Amino acid sequence: MARAEHGIQHIATQARVDSWTWAVRLFKTRSAAAEACRGGHVRVNGATAKPAQPVRPGDEVRIRVAGLERIVIVERLVTKRVGAPIATQCFIDHSPPPPPREILATMPRRDRGSGRPTKRERRETDRLLGRAES
Repeated sequence: MARAEHGIQHIATQARVDSWTWAVRLFKTRSAAAEACRGGHVRVNGATAKPAQPVRPGDEVRIRVAGLERIVIVERLVTKRVGAPIATQCFIDHSPPPPPREILATMPRRDRGSGRPTKRERRETDRLLGRAES
Protein backbone atom coordinates (compact mmCIF):
# COMPACT_ATOMS: atom_id res chain seq x y z
CA MET A 1 0.00 0.00 0.00
CA ALA A 2 1.40 3.39 -0.95
CA ARG A 3 1.71 6.01 1.77
CA ALA A 4 0.83 9.53 0.65
CA GLU A 5 2.07 12.67 2.32
CA HIS A 6 0.93 15.95 0.74
CA GLY A 7 0.09 14.06 -2.46
CA ILE A 8 3.58 12.59 -2.85
CA GLN A 9 3.59 8.86 -3.51
CA HIS A 10 6.52 7.20 -1.74
CA ILE A 11 6.14 3.74 -3.30
CA ALA A 12 4.51 4.51 -6.65
CA THR A 13 6.89 4.26 -9.58
CA GLN A 14 4.83 6.15 -12.15
CA ALA A 15 2.02 8.69 -12.58
CA ARG A 16 -0.11 9.89 -15.49
CA VAL A 17 1.51 12.78 -17.36
CA ASP A 18 -1.66 14.91 -17.34
CA SER A 19 -2.15 14.38 -13.62
CA TRP A 20 1.50 15.05 -12.79
CA THR A 21 1.77 18.25 -14.87
CA TRP A 22 -1.40 19.56 -13.22
CA ALA A 23 -0.24 18.51 -9.73
CA VAL A 24 3.08 20.38 -10.02
CA ARG A 25 1.27 23.49 -11.28
CA LEU A 26 2.44 23.51 -14.91
CA PHE A 27 -1.26 23.74 -15.91
CA LYS A 28 -4.14 25.44 -14.10
CA THR A 29 -6.55 22.53 -14.54
CA ARG A 30 -6.20 18.82 -15.19
CA SER A 31 -8.51 19.10 -18.18
CA ALA A 32 -6.19 21.77 -19.65
CA ALA A 33 -3.25 19.39 -19.14
CA ALA A 34 -5.13 16.55 -20.84
CA GLU A 35 -6.15 18.84 -23.72
CA ALA A 36 -2.52 19.92 -24.21
CA CYS A 37 -1.50 16.26 -24.37
CA ARG A 38 -4.21 15.47 -26.92
CA GLY A 39 -3.14 18.50 -28.96
CA GLY A 40 0.47 17.31 -29.15
CA HIS A 41 1.89 20.07 -26.93
CA VAL A 42 3.36 17.69 -24.33
CA ARG A 43 6.35 15.41 -25.00
CA VAL A 44 7.86 12.84 -22.66
CA ASN A 45 11.44 11.84 -23.49
CA GLY A 46 11.06 13.26 -26.99
CA ALA A 47 7.84 11.39 -27.89
CA THR A 48 4.39 13.00 -28.07
CA ALA A 49 2.47 12.03 -24.94
CA LYS A 50 -1.15 10.97 -24.52
CA PRO A 51 -2.83 12.06 -21.26
CA ALA A 52 -2.52 8.59 -19.65
CA GLN A 53 1.15 8.08 -20.52
CA PRO A 54 3.12 7.26 -17.39
CA VAL A 55 6.02 9.42 -16.20
CA ARG A 56 8.77 8.23 -13.88
CA PRO A 57 11.51 10.04 -11.98
CA GLY A 58 14.23 11.06 -14.42
CA ASP A 59 11.88 11.55 -17.41
CA GLU A 60 12.14 14.76 -19.44
CA VAL A 61 8.80 16.51 -20.03
CA ARG A 62 8.56 19.29 -22.64
CA ILE A 63 5.45 21.48 -22.63
CA ARG A 64 4.56 24.13 -25.18
CA VAL A 65 2.27 26.77 -23.63
CA ALA A 66 1.47 30.18 -25.15
CA GLY A 67 4.33 29.91 -27.65
CA LEU A 68 6.94 29.20 -24.96
CA GLU A 69 8.53 25.85 -24.19
CA ARG A 70 8.95 24.52 -20.66
CA ILE A 71 11.50 21.73 -20.18
CA VAL A 72 11.36 19.93 -16.84
CA ILE A 73 12.92 16.76 -15.44
CA VAL A 74 10.69 14.69 -13.14
CA GLU A 75 12.24 14.43 -9.66
CA ARG A 76 9.34 13.20 -7.51
CA LEU A 77 5.93 11.83 -8.37
CA VAL A 78 2.86 13.72 -7.24
CA THR A 79 -0.68 12.52 -7.83
CA LYS A 80 -2.64 15.29 -6.11
CA ARG A 81 -2.20 19.04 -6.50
CA VAL A 82 0.24 20.43 -3.96
CA GLY A 83 1.35 23.87 -2.84
CA ALA A 84 3.89 25.84 -4.84
CA PRO A 85 6.85 25.21 -2.47
CA ILE A 86 6.35 21.44 -2.66
CA ALA A 87 5.64 21.54 -6.41
CA THR A 88 9.00 23.18 -7.15
CA GLN A 89 10.76 20.29 -5.37
CA CYS A 90 9.11 17.76 -7.71
CA PHE A 91 10.91 18.83 -10.89
CA ILE A 92 14.10 20.46 -12.18
CA ASP A 93 13.38 23.31 -14.59
CA HIS A 94 15.64 23.42 -17.66
CA SER A 95 13.46 25.89 -19.59
CA PRO A 96 15.20 28.52 -21.69
CA PRO A 97 14.73 32.06 -20.40
CA PRO A 98 11.81 33.94 -21.96
CA PRO A 99 12.70 36.44 -24.69
CA PRO A 100 13.11 40.06 -23.57
CA ARG A 101 10.04 42.32 -23.82
CA GLU A 102 11.76 44.48 -26.43
CA ILE A 103 11.96 41.53 -28.83
CA LEU A 104 8.37 40.50 -28.15
CA ALA A 105 7.18 44.05 -28.86
CA THR A 106 8.88 44.12 -32.28
CA MET A 107 7.40 40.81 -33.48
CA PRO A 108 4.63 41.28 -36.03
CA ARG A 109 1.11 40.31 -34.95
CA ARG A 110 -2.13 40.02 -36.85
CA ASP A 111 -4.96 42.30 -35.82
CA ARG A 112 -7.57 40.56 -33.73
CA GLY A 113 -10.59 39.62 -35.82
CA SER A 114 -8.76 39.98 -39.13
CA GLY A 115 -9.50 36.34 -39.94
CA ARG A 116 -7.41 33.63 -41.43
CA PRO A 117 -4.34 34.72 -43.44
CA THR A 118 -4.58 34.54 -47.20
CA LYS A 119 -2.29 32.26 -49.16
CA ARG A 120 -0.18 35.25 -50.14
CA GLU A 121 0.15 36.44 -46.52
CA ARG A 122 1.06 32.92 -45.38
CA ARG A 123 3.81 32.69 -48.01
CA GLU A 124 5.18 36.09 -46.94
CA THR A 125 5.19 34.94 -43.32
CA ASP A 126 6.97 31.70 -44.26
CA ARG A 127 9.62 33.68 -46.17
CA LEU A 128 10.09 36.00 -43.20
CA LEU A 129 10.51 33.09 -40.78
CA GLY A 130 12.86 31.21 -43.11
CA ARG A 131 10.42 28.37 -43.85
CA ALA A 132 10.06 29.22 -47.52
CA GLU A 133 10.29 26.43 -50.06
CA SER A 134 13.02 26.98 -52.60
